Amino acid sequence: MSVSRSRRCFLKDSAAVAKGSFLALSLPVILSACQRSQRALEQGADFRVFDAAEAADLIAIAARIIPTDETPGATEAGVIYFLDNIFAEPRRASQLALLREGLVALRGQSPLGGRYFHELTDAQQDQLLHDNAQTSFFATMRYLTIAGTFSLPRYGGNRDKVGYQLIGYEDRGAWSAPYGFYDADYAERGE
Repeated sequence: MSVSRSRRCFLKDSAAVAKGSFLALSLPVILSACQRSQRALEQGADFRVFDAAEAADLIAIAARIIPTDETPGATEAGVIYFLDNIFAEPRRASQLALLREGLVALRGQSPLGGRYFHELTDAQQDQLLHDNAQTSFFATMRYLTIAGTFSLPRYGGNRDKVGYQLIGYEDRGAWSAPYGFYDADYAERGE
């Protein structure tokens, strides 16, 4: 099975991606966070709520969920800025505390005695995430990584259309001719 096929299967099977997450977001909240994250990314802004170690761990976790290989992944999509904007909301203080508890718990389970997640090898990171696959922390990270990677680019997520590349979607203007592949002959005639 190819990498792109397994990713597609993963995304298809993730219809209930928020299940088990300690945080559920509405579409307007996701879109708003994407807009703010895009501005922060473009301006090279500092993180609003994460310190350097937390950000490095979250980037590493998101990169294991949607990795970079022959195509860009969650890191290139700017997921960390999306996460930072979601958890910067004052009303999400309790969820931020849960996220931080999850990071501390991972550190406590680290195979090399309390090392940060981003300091572990890829194999160690994968094993640690596999061991925590049923936790609300991992469910939340999976949900937010997917939301930040596949949001509409015009709202700040999916930087450089990374998410579209991952699923093989060609971003064509649906409201201008030619409307789709069925109008290919129309485009060839130059009409």
